[in-house]
This record gives sequence, C-alpha cells and structure tokens, in this order.
Amino acid sequence: MKNADRTADPLVLRPGDFGYDEELSGFQTGFARRPAVVFAASSADDVIVAVRYAAAENLPIGVQATGHGLPGALEGGVLVTTKRMDKVTIDPGARTVRVEAGVRWGQVVAAAEPYGLAPLNGSAPSVGAVSYTLGGGLGILAREFGYAADHVRSLEIVTADGQLRYVTRESDPDLYWALLGGGHNFGVVTALEIDLVPVKTLYGGSLAFDGREVDPAALLRAYEEWTRTVPDTLTSSFAAVPYPDIPALPPHLRGRYVVSVRVAYTGAGGEELVAPLRELGPLLADSLRAMPYAESCTIHSDPDFPHAYYGDSAVLSELDVAAAGELLARVGPDAGGPMCVVQINHLSGALAQPAPNSVPYREGRFLVRLLTVGDRDAARAVLDPAFALLADTTIGRALNFAFGAGDRTEGLYDAETLKRLAGLKSQYDPANLFRTHYNVGA
Repeated sequence: MKNADRTADPLVLRPGDFGYDEELSGFQTGFARRPAVVFAASSADDVIVAVRYAAAENLPIGVQATGHGLPGALEGGVLVTTKRMDKVTIDPGARTVRVEAGVRWGQVVAAAEPYGLAPLNGSAPSVGAVSYTLGGGLGILAREFGYAADHVRSLEIVTADGQLRYVTRESDPDLYWALLGGGHNFGVVTALEIDLVPVKTLYGGSLAFDGREVDPAALLRAYEEWTRTVPDTLTSSFAAVPYPDIPALPPHLRGRYVVSVRVAYTGAGGEELVAPLRELGPLLADSLRAMPYAESCTIHSDPDFPHAYYGDSAVLSELDVAAAGELLARVGPDAGGPMCVVQINHLSGALAQPAPNSVPYREGRFLVRLLTVGDRDAARAVLDPAFALLADTTIGRALNFAFGAGDRTEGLYDAETLKRLAGLKSQYDPANLFRTHYNVGA
C-alpha cells in the first residue's frame, strides 16, 4: 500500500487523518464505523489494491456506498468507500444500464428517463443501486417485474483473491446465483449491468388517513382484502407513521398519526382500482395521479436527510390481520417508547416467479417492515415483541430491510439457500475476509 498523495493510488485514510470522518459519513448516523484503514476507491483498480491489502494483512474488509443499510458499528479492519465510482451508462437499444458501485438510484432514473425507460429502483432516490440489487431489490414496480436481482445481466466484482471478475449467468452460474441475494459476502462489486423496462409514466401516489379518526386496524383489514382483487401490474404498500410535532414538517403532518396506502400501477383504469380505498374514511391527503416515472419517488416521499434508525422485517406466508392489528396498537403513538414506522408490502405477482439467484422466500405474500429511532437496545425492545406477534405466519426476514441488526443473520435465508451460500463462500472467500455485513460464513 502506497501513500495517499500518489495520484495513481487510491486515497487511503486512517483514524486521525484529515478527511477520515467525512469519508465515513453516510445516511445512517446511529452508530460509529471506525475502520483501521479506509480505501476511498475511484476505480476497480483501487478496489483491487484494497482487497489485496486486506488479504495480505488478514483483515476483515467491507464496503460502503451511501450508508443506508449498514448492519451496525465497525471497529478496525478495512473499509472500501465507493461513492466516487458514480458513472451511469445507458444503452437504450439494449434497454440496459451499467452502474458503478457508488451510483444512487436517482441518477439512474434521471439518465433513463429521456429514453422512455426506467430501472427497477426502490422508493428512495438516494439509495445505492448496487447494494440494493445484491440484497434482492424490492422496487416500486416489484409485483409487475419482480426483484431487481432478477434483471441483472452481468456483474464486475473483485473477489477475495484480488482478481477482477466479469460474472454472468452463463460464465459463472454458481457465483452469479450467490451474488444476487447474497449481499456483500463474496467480494466488492464494482459495477452492474441491469435491465431497464419500457415505462415512461405510471399511475401512483398515496391515500392518507388520520389514524386517530379512522381505526388503523380496520384500514389494514380493508387493505388486505383489497390486495386480493388487484392485478399483478399493481404494486402497493400500507404504512403507519406517527409524525412528531416539529416545525420541520408540513403543518398538515405535525403531530399526526398518518396511515396511508401507496400505489404504483402501469396499467389502465387506475382510478377504478383504487376507488374502494377512497371509501374507507375521510382523507388527509390524496396524491394519486398519472405521473412521469421520474416523479415516482413522491409516492413514498422517504426522508432524504441522514439520521439514526434501526429496523427489521418479516416475510409472511399470509397476513394475519388480527395479529397485525395488534402490532399496530403495540407500536402506535399511544403505546409509549420510541417512534416506530410500520410498512407492509404486498408481495406475490412476479416476485413469486423463480429466478437463477439466491433471493429467498418468493412464496411470501406480505413483507412487514418496522423502523424505529433511538438507540439499538430501545429499538430491539420494540421490534422483538412486535415481530413475535407475527410468528405463526413468518417464514423469514429480508436482507435489504435489516437496519442495524448487527450480527443477527438467522432467518435471512432458508436452510437450503444458506447451505449453498455457505459452500460457495468457502470456495470464493476461504479466509472469510468479507465478514462485516450479514456473514453467511459465520
């Protein structure tokens, strides 16, 4: 490893160096990450240098792009930051895009929009495209097109032996399978080539209710019944958010308990499909409309500022509306404890179709996500008993929605998938260098 002031070398930072803290900053502010060495990568060559250094020193190595889905605090070891690797290349004829390791979804949406194309991105434009896809990728149009991981043409990855590999389903079927769903267990992915879909506009937005005027459990029951009637081209979620009473929020949200249904639909007759939802009670807000895909981030309006949060998820075979209603009461604004956001995603549709990757639990019909603020112990005191209410229909957890879950890997994969992942891990990373992010080799 050479000095950081050599322009041909990656920028290398250690604790106490100027720029070290800024380099580590990201979306998650809830816990400290203090690696012994940071490689601020600008290219795949920089990543190769970092991986070879970690291997030579027998140090664990991880990667950070935007810092959204971090598992927890990090002390020591090596961290590769990829935010400088932000090139997006559209091939409109092939309907593909090549994204480097630090690219955010908002960049891809903007680049694809002039061609009438869209990526299978998630709800937040600031999320990194690569980590999202390696964890599966549950997007705005997921029920119509499936997981983002189902639409990857190729991956470029630096594996534990310090080699840059170009991986496709045909060239390396086992590694391809493991990477798409296996997260960051097998190396540092430096670029992806992924499909774009011919979507220029959609019908979407949200219907928001006052959770103190309309019973959230009754709304949830009606929502679950409604999901049984909609086509696979309609993707939706149910959310319950207790907003704090602070000046930073719009006046109509301050101090309110907002229960909403979010919708994204590319077919015809959207107004008719959502009509039953509009009859469920007086509305706080109704943003449903035909919109350019470039405005799809407004459907969820996720926070765009860094903050501290912890969260987890449960993939359900069915939604027990009585148990879920009790969950809403346990974590609602009158229950005490830290603020807790509930989101319930309707799955099935294209998500249930088999694919040559390791994204598990495709048979799941709903995904329940809980997100809390505050410290980790306070968060687990809310999350654990809440998820226990859903135990009878829980079949697993979702990797992309384990926020600050530390070393807790149980349930992220079914037994057969985990066994195969662990076997490939021992083949491609025998020293288990890549063990800082939900390690399947532990």
